[in-house]
This record gives sequence, structure tokens and C-alpha cells, in this order.
Amino acid sequence: MANGSGMKQKIFGPTGRNTSVIGQGTWYIDRGDRASAVAALKRGLDLGMTHIDTAEMYDDAELVVADAIAGRRDEVFLVSKVLPSNASRAGTIKACERSLQRMKTDRLDCYLLHWRGSYPLEDTVAAFDELVEAGKIRSWGVSNFDADDLQEIYDIAGDDQIACNQVLYHLKERAIEHSVIPWCEDHNVAVTAYSPFGHNDFPDAKTEPGRVLAKIAEAHGATPRQVALAFLTRRPSVFTIPKASNAAHAEQNAKAGSLTLTDAEIAALDKAFPLGREPRHLPMI
Repeated sequence: MANGSGMKQKIFGPTGRNTSVIGQGTWYIDRGDRASAVAALKRGLDLGMTHIDTAEMYDDAELVVADAIAGRRDEVFLVSKVLPSNASRAGTIKACERSLQRMKTDRLDCYLLHWRGSYPLEDTVAAFDELVEAGKIRSWGVSNFDADDLQEIYDIAGDDQIACNQVLYHLKERAIEHSVIPWCEDHNVAVTAYSPFGHNDFPDAKTEPGRVLAKIAEAHGATPRQVALAFLTRRPSVFTIPKASNAAHAEQNAKAGSLTLTDAEIAALDKAFPLGREPRHLPMI
């Protein structure tokens, strides 16, 4: 389904919430011009990219988000993350309260463990449950979890508790398609793809894979980056959170939210950017 802006929406795991397929990431968003960053997030909201993702690790990104969502909190599916070093039972609660204060809101729509650390998962889950009970978060999930880690936390938490797993996913890095996406789809867990353009490694138009991407983009009157976002979100479980540093960039990302690729185009991209073997360890940055 799509909202009034044309942005496709899907149900976000077990939350029952319709959430924009294309969201907005905020890693490094505080490094450039603050006004431009705020304007980018606001423009993204205008265009239906209501899923905003941030983290306590992202320095002042939560403060940028606070400015962008002021007066518009009810429009936003707001996600933040606790660092593993803070993910004890008491530490998780304190970290969440700091994030709420920094973003000037009374609740998060989803709160994630940023990656697995040394604290027992039982303690972090207990903190998440306490935060849900207090109304400070509406759901919780994880990030950078491989299938065996997901199974372990699922065994602790039970059915329909893990809202999402946020993982690295782009055309050149498709490792999550081996085990992570299938596990998530089997257990009603949303998948959120971070760094969907790669980390300064987007396919070059001079390469054969890049030419395939460009040809498909031309057929749709779209950009290669828009096609990449459409490819990543082709499965019902997958959302993505590209970052934009200015309003024009946000507009370009948003256009991917109404783009649907044909089966032949998906097959062509699948061939141009092969899945490869499943790695021993889940890639992350």
C-alpha cells in the first residue's frame, strides 16, 4: 500500500504499524551543516519517509532529529539504539531515557540493541520489557544479529517480541539473503537495511554491473540509486534507511518509494550483483 505521497508502506514486523518502505538514516548527519540536515529530514517527512532511524552512538544525530520532528512527532516511526556497553538491565533503561530527553519525546516506536555485546541478552530483554510496560518504547529489536543470535534472543523473548533486525545490505553485500532474511520472514521480524548504497562503494556506471543498473534506471526515468533501493526492498520483510544531507537528496531517496521493478529487472540485477557464498560472520560496519 502507499500513502498520499506515493510512498509504499508495509507492516513493520509484529508491531502492526504501517511504516514507510524507504526511511531516513542519520549516521554522520550531524557532521555537516545542521540546518541542511534538519531540512533534509523535514522534507523526507513531507514526502512520506516517516521512518527515522538514529542511535546514541551517532553523536549529536539525536539532537538533529529533535529539531526535525518538533511539532510532528505523531507522524514519525522513531527508532534509536542502545550501545552494547550500556545494555545491562539498568543501563538500557538509562540509555533510553537519555535518548528520549535528547529527542524531546516521551516514547520511541522501536528501540534496538545496536550489536551484541558482553551483557546477557536476558538482561537487555528484561529492560526492553520494562520500557514497553512503562510506555517509553512501543517495540524493540536488534541490529547486526546473525541467524543464530536471532534464534537465541527469540528463545528468550518468545513469539512476536522482536520487531526488527537492522543489518548491512546493499547491492554488493547481500549476505543477509542466505540465512538472516529467511529467519526473519519465518518469525515475522522486519529487516531494516542500513548503508543501502554501500560505504562509499556504489556501483560505478563504467562497470558491467553498473551499466545494468543504469539501463534499468533509464527505463523507469529513475536514478541508479533509486533502483538500488527498490531492489533491496523487493521482499515484503525489508525496509531501508538511506541518509540524506540536504532536502534535494531526500527528495531523490523518496522517489524510490513508488518504484516497482519487474521480475525480469530483478533477475538482471540478481545476475549483475551475485549473492556469493554465505560468509562465516555477518558483515557489519
